[in-house]
Amino acid sequence: MRYEGWASFWHQRIIREMDLTSDEAIEFAKLNAGVVQPSRTQINPYYLGLKIFEDIEERYDNPTADMIERGVKPGSGREKMFEVREVESDISFIRNYLTKDLVMREDMYLFQKQGRDYKIVDKGWEQVRDQLVSMRVNGGFPYITVNDGDYMKTGELYLKHWYEGIELDLKYLEKV
Repeated sequence: MRYEGWASFWHQRIIREMDLTSDEAIEFAKLNAGVVQPSRTQINPYYLGLKIFEDIEERYDNPTADMIERGVKPGSGREKMFEVREVESDISFIRNYLTKDLVMREDMYLFQKQGRDYKIVDKGWEQVRDQLVSMRVNGGFPYITVNDGDYMKTGELYLKHWYEGIELDLKYLEKV
């Protein structure tokens, strides 16, 4: 997400500085919209990464009194962006820079299938952030270990799922 957002941020900035014709500008806008378009049902890492970097730049260019008290200098947004790009992982990028304001502004929430419909189950910004982080731990895959490679001498595997608060997807579970 960090790399995708970084690429999107600079792609937009570079194109804006070019002397494009109207037709070229429209073509770029169409292509860019296809890359960074947000979705109501899944996270687009190009879009969210871009929004986080834009938020970092804005907050560090125009810090609050509390941020200034902690040593943040006005106008330091670009410098902070380069620092974040250099030292953060995707997990720490989300954990440290996805803010309550950004989650609210982007109308982010957790949803779950209930019966035939999907329902919003949580709009808490910390829960949204933590879910995004947990989706990146272990590549978003569940922790499953082999407890026995020849269960009851039948040649079958005995697998154990280490539950971490997220249910296994039955569609995939039935195939195992």
